[in-house]
Amino acid sequence: MRTIFIVEDDEDIRELTVYALENADCACSGFEDGNHFFSALEKASRPPDLVLLDIMLPGDDGLTILKKLRGHARYGEIPIIMLTAKGSEADKVKGLNFGADDYIAKPFGVTELIARIGAVLRRAKSAPMENIALTYRNITLDSLRHIATVDGEAVLLTFMEFELLHYLLLNADIVLSRDKLMDAVWGYDYEGESRTVDMHIKSLRQKLGAAGIHIKTVRNVGYKIGV
Repeated sequence: MRTIFIVEDDEDIRELTVYALENADCACSGFEDGNHFFSALEKASRPPDLVLLDIMLPGDDGLTILKKLRGHARYGEIPIIMLTAKGSEADKVKGLNFGADDYIAKPFGVTELIARIGAVLRRAKSAPMENIALTYRNITLDSLRHIATVDGEAVLLTFMEFELLHYLLLNADIVLSRDKLMDAVWGYDYEGESRTVDMHIKSLRQKLGAAGIHIKTVRNVGYKIGV
């Protein structure tokens, strides 16, 4: 059974989310702020399989908590999905840059939530890929070690960003639609969520620095890595 920690200060949303995920055979614990969350982490026998983390929280906000988790030796690899206010793209990009694996805008439906959680967990727990180094210009991806480099310098990517770059490199010079990327990388096709792909592309380009120019937008179609 998967263990999920939910950090959400709105009691109604927190309790409804716990209820929905417990009905989906997950063991869930809800916390109203970062202090209660970190206290539970320290007492737990093992880290949770995934954290749902709201951005707007009393005390430390979700982005601050995210940075603390990613910098912690024991908790740094926990998959994290950020809960954001609808339309707050700046927060979404910050979350992805700080190491979030995905985001979901509120209000959200149970079906979407479970699909997003399932996709992140599948990617986080998947078997190691074949050890083939994929290269395009100055970008190199080592699948076995899960390391991306630009000009030999390591680039810190989330699970989803790594998978997205991996799929783009596997299909270099091929234009990939948003629906194709959603299905191949996230593992599901959720109508109306093409913005998820757009936000991850934006974050990925930023993390690649000058090499981000190799990821091209093909208007009204999708994306490709190539000329």
